[in-house]
Amino acid sequence: MSGLINKGIELALIVLLASGANGIAAQASDQAGTLPDMASHAQAKNGIEFSCAPQLFGVLRRDMAIYLNELGIEKHLLIPIDRRSKTLIYTLNTAQNDTGTLDFQHRKQYRIRDDLVRLPVKGGKTRAVSTVSKKEILLALLQHGRLTTFTGEACTLEALREHVAVRQNIVAWTDKLSWGWPDGEEAFWNTQFWDEGTPLASVSLDSALMDAFIHQEKYSIGCYTATKLSYAHAVLDYYTRIRKNTAKAALVRQRLLHDAEPLVGVEPAAMWDFERDFDKKTRDTPGKILSMQRGIAKDNFVPGDWIYLLNTHRPTYKKIGYEGSNAVYLGRGKFDDYYNDHEHSYTYAEKVNEVYQWRNGVFSRIRDASKIKPITDADVANLSETPANGGLLLSLRVAPYLFGYENLPELPAP
Repeated sequence: MSGLINKGIELALIVLLASGANGIAAQASDQAGTLPDMASHAQAKNGIEFSCAPQLFGVLRRDMAIYLNELGIEKHLLIPIDRRSKTLIYTLNTAQNDTGTLDFQHRKQYRIRDDLVRLPVKGGKTRAVSTVSKKEILLALLQHGRLTTFTGEACTLEALREHVAVRQNIVAWTDKLSWGWPDGEEAFWNTQFWDEGTPLASVSLDSALMDAFIHQEKYSIGCYTATKLSYAHAVLDYYTRIRKNTAKAALVRQRLLHDAEPLVGVEPAAMWDFERDFDKKTRDTPGKILSMQRGIAKDNFVPGDWIYLLNTHRPTYKKIGYEGSNAVYLGRGKFDDYYNDHEHSYTYAEKVNEVYQWRNGVFSRIRDASKIKPITDADVANLSETPANGGLLLSLRVAPYLFGYENLPELPAP
C-alpha cells in the first residue's frame, strides 16, 4: 500500500516451546495452530512520518502545527523535528522504550477528555454520545512503538485528519453495543435485512449495516462477525454521513460488495496465516477495506485498532467461538464488549484474563466462577507476549485504508 506503510520489523517464527517449561507462559504455549508472529521491536523510527518531496515540508509543518493547536497538543510534547532528515517525522516526547498508550488518560500532561459526537438512533433521530477524542488518537499515533507513514497522495495533512476521524467513528459505534452471543449455537440476524450474513437483494448495504446497530436486539453474532460488521459500518458511515464524500463512499461500498458478501474478506487474509488450516494460496489476498501492520510493540494500541488474542490452549480452542478474541481498542484504556457482559468494555488486563480463563473452563463468569484461577500483573505481562513467546497477543494491528490517498490493492476475481 502506498499511503500508509508499516515500517515495523516482524520475525515470523515457528516455535515449539518445551513441554517442561514452567509458569503461566508455558501453559499458554499449548498452541492451537502454528505459532504466529514474534515481534522484534527494533524500529529506527517511531510516530508519524511524511515521506514526501522536501518542497512539501513547509506546508506540512504549517498544517501540522495548526492541527496540533486545534487538538490542544502543545509543542513541547513532541520531539523537535530533525530538519536534516529526508522525511518529516513527528514523535511523542517520551522515552524510546515508552511504547505504551493504555494509560494516556492518566498522564496529566496530555489533558485527555472525551469528545461528543452524534450517532443515528431509531426514528431517524440522532443522539449525542461521549467517545474517544481525536486528541488521544493522534497522541497514540505519535507514541513510540510503531511508525505510520504517509506518502504519495497522502502527503497532505488532510490524509492524517481523515485517518484520525475514521478511527474515532469506529470507536463511537463500537463503544456501547449489546448484541446477543450465540455461545456455540446458530447466529441469528434480522431477516428483514439479512439472509444470515448476506444483505437481502431488496435492501441497500447501508441500511442493512445500520440496522444491525439500530436494532441490536435482533442480532446474535460471534465476535469475529461483530468486528467485521463494526468496521464495515463505521467506515461506510463516515464517508456517507460525516464526510459526505460520495466518491469515497461509493469506493468503500464497491469493495465491500465486490463478491456480494460484504462481511467476507474485510481484513487481509494473512491476518490468519498462523492457523493450521490456512490456505497459503490466499496469503496475498488484501482486505477489502482494512490493512494490517505487523511488529507493533505489545503495549501500543491506537483507538480504532483491531487486535487479536489467540486462545493457545488446544482443547478449548476447538470449542466454537473460543478460538480467540477479536477486540477493538476504544481508547481510554478500554476494549470493546460487544455483548454488554461487562458494562460495555474491558480493560486490557481483563480482556487477557478472559481469554486465558477459557482453559480453566470459565465460559461464564457467573456460572463458572468457582473455576477461575487468579492471575497476577506479571502473568498479564507474560501473556502479552506473542504466542511464539508463550503469550496470547498477536503483534499485528488492523485498521482502515486511506481511501482517496493511496492506491488500493486489487481484489481477486469473485
